[in-house]
Amino acid sequence: MAHTPAWRNFKRTEDLTVATAALIYAGAVAHAFNRLPGGTELIAQRTLLWPGVFLSLSLSLPLVLGVIRRPLTRYVWMSFQAGFGQNVRSILSGVVLLTAAAVFMYWQISNAANGGRYPAGVFSGYAAGIGILAAQALLVRVLERHPEVRKQIEE
Repeated sequence: MAHTPAWRNFKRTEDLTVATAALIYAGAVAHAFNRLPGGTELIAQRTLLWPGVFLSLSLSLPLVLGVIRRPLTRYVWMSFQAGFGQNVRSILSGVVLLTAAAVFMYWQISNAANGGRYPAGVFSGYAAGIGILAAQALLVRVLERHPEVRKQIEE
């Protein structure tokens, strides 16, 4: 059977949120290579290597450990039931949050380029956030196979 329009919109919004966050991150990394002091090795380590570790952990742990997966799956389901990704207000709130995170990253890069603190933490934190968003998008697919959920999301 086909899924309801609400479920399709929710699923699409989850996927687009991950893609948008990843594109913002890629843009910030490219910007960092143009602006941050230090060699290519240092910048790659702080914007790609360590953040990659955080992304990997925040993506894999919720999928592997039941103690994390169950509450996150419940959160994803409650997000759907609350209407996330199904109306303009919820989509705009997600866009505002992603924009705020992007502005913060670019601001940190600008500060470091002008002699401020190196923004390694903001890259790792943002990468971890992308990992959690990706885990949520994957858990949407897990949820739609659950018999109780399937009854509610199929037309």
